[in-house]
Amino acid sequence: MPADPVWLPHSEILTFEEIIRVARLLTQMGVSEIRLSGGEPLVRREIEKLVKMLSQISEVSMTSNGALLEESAQLLKDNGLKGVTVSLHSLKPERYGSITGTKDIFGKVLRGIEKAKEVDLKLKINCVIAKGCNEDEVIDFARLAHDGDITVRFIEYMPFDGAKLWDMGRVASGREIIERIETVYSLQMLPREQGSTADLYSFNSGSKGQIGIITSITAPFCRECDRIRLKADGKIVPCLFSSEEYDLKPLLRGAASDEEICEFIANSFWKKSSGVETMIKQHLELKHIRAMHTIGG
Repeated sequence: MPADPVWLPHSEILTFEEIIRVARLLTQMGVSEIRLSGGEPLVRREIEKLVKMLSQISEVSMTSNGALLEESAQLLKDNGLKGVTVSLHSLKPERYGSITGTKDIFGKVLRGIEKAKEVDLKLKINCVIAKGCNEDEVIDFARLAHDGDITVRFIEYMPFDGAKLWDMGRVASGREIIERIETVYSLQMLPREQGSTADLYSFNSGSKGQIGIITSITAPFCRECDRIRLKADGKIVPCLFSSEEYDLKPLLRGAASDEEICEFIANSFWKKSSGVETMIKQHLELKHIRAMHTIGG
């Protein structure tokens, strides 16, 4: 995040009831899973109530930075959360603080991860690898997956950082990451699940842990993407690699019928950008697009 983020007024953020209305309509339109992401969902007051409301509609999971997970994991589990993916980009406290712009929360994040395992939430770790930053920790993260029987997903550095440091030269490719891991561990590629963003690998050693590789830059999967994102302020984002957004909030706070809202959502989805895959094929320059902390979801 930048040093001085701009926060939205609370009145601009969707209420739980508005979110539930959209979620219910989306499930009627074919959405089968709901993920609370961000930004950071655990800063939303009484997030466990939203989880409970959503869990009555669909399976619910969450992506979090983990800083508040130690205190909330049991409560979230009790209210229906199925799994949590924790963003963790370094196993070195000082480097973690430098990447995230925080102080003294590294230990809290690790305790949050342990708490999530303790309460039996399905746990994944997301790690963005950037050259000149943390590529020397690939084996350490692979060891975390192997010894901890968890899934660690390595993500290629994408142009979504709040500090706008992204540059194509800093992208560590999925192939490079796998080659580095295989200097220590023997891996077996697993069949890719439909709609999944990650290629998954198991360890031939018998560990229950897995390695995931998300190649959004070097081998994008745009044609397989069937996701749609609702920002905290009510805007629909069909594709993260496009700046196009479609504001649903006026309909939610007006007199629009469910049918009108469904039509708006469908029209927004079909305007989905062709994504980074087409940009690369057309040799278009890929620049910083958006900061993920501004989204919520």
